[in-house]
Amino acid sequence: MTSFFKSRIVKIAPAIALSLSLLLTGCNSPKLNGDSKSPVPNTTGQDAGLTDNTSAAPTPTPTLIPTPTIDVQSVKPNEAGKIMVVMFHNFVESFTPTSYDKGEYTTTFSEFEKLLQSLYDDGYRLISMSDYLNNNISVPAGCIPMIFTFDDGTAGQFNLVEENGTLKANKKSAVGIMEEFCEKHPDFGLKGTFYVNLGNSTFQGEGTLQERLKYLIDKGFEIGNHTYTHINLKDTTSAEKIQEGIGKNQKTIAELIPGYKMVTFSLPYGLLPSKDLQNYVIKGSYDGVEYEHAAIMEVGWDPAQSPVSKDFNPLSTHRVRASGINPVEGDLAWWIKNLSREEQYVSDGNPDTVTVPAKNEDKVDKDKLKGKELIVY
Repeated sequence: MTSFFKSRIVKIAPAIALSLSLLLTGCNSPKLNGDSKSPVPNTTGQDAGLTDNTSAAPTPTPTLIPTPTIDVQSVKPNEAGKIMVVMFHNFVESFTPTSYDKGEYTTTFSEFEKLLQSLYDDGYRLISMSDYLNNNISVPAGCIPMIFTFDDGTAGQFNLVEENGTLKANKKSAVGIMEEFCEKHPDFGLKGTFYVNLGNSTFQGEGTLQERLKYLIDKGFEIGNHTYTHINLKDTTSAEKIQEGIGKNQKTIAELIPGYKMVTFSLPYGLLPSKDLQNYVIKGSYDGVEYEHAAIMEVGWDPAQSPVSKDFNPLSTHRVRASGINPVEGDLAWWIKNLSREEQYVSDGNPDTVTVPAKNEDKVDKDKLKGKELIVY
């Protein structure tokens, strides 16, 4: 299919510095281990209206600011590289192993604090799931985008507490820790998607469920579908039951937050129903409410593809499991150690261009550029 947008392809000599419109902040030389219609609608706000005012003063002539430059041979951008979509579950103050959880899916608050600092120091920056799916990635040159996802809506991930009559994120929660970290490092990004079961005890704490969800949305986090009560889709043998499990979750959030739609889905237990029912995971309806998912999250194991990659398939989005108290092969710490920098998505700092080394040009699906300029060096 031919893209609706027109894109340009520019090839430059390896020894020439590339001039790009970008903001030079922090990641040009990161310390890292190893060498139309959007699929996700923008639900964070609307364009501001303009008022006609004939008596307004003339618009001043803007001052031209020189375009910063990067040396591609130093930054080595690779926007066809892989992106880690991290899957978190439980956060606790301290942990005692059980038969159900030996620590692979649980991390402590103190370890999460250390993780944020380590990721920041290594040049990672958080982006939203929507920006990933829309190929709207904007992080400084040399930085590596990363996506946080949280399954099940547990209180350790986020809960509200009352302070002087105001509801705030508990500082002993992942969101509270992220908020404090981003006050010190605002360029890290306060982003993430919470996959919730609104029929269960979601973010148990102070405030109503509506207030909890609204708090997250107002902060810029996204809410995704995880079924109403965390049903096992593999054991669900009817289209009606699948649509009820997913659609009731969609119906509930629309009642709590009018106009809000969950447009991505995380598979409970990482399992799909039988092949003849899988389309109902993507879209369907329940009690007059329709749902359609632009992306489906799988259980964490390996990094995801760049949104311009020929292998990019949002309906099978791979994730990396967060490192728990009991580390395992293939978790986040393992991938950070074993995934080289040149294999990862390294930003050129300009959201309007896609820059790749010549050896990776054949990995780019040019129909997925969506009007962005492809630069090959």
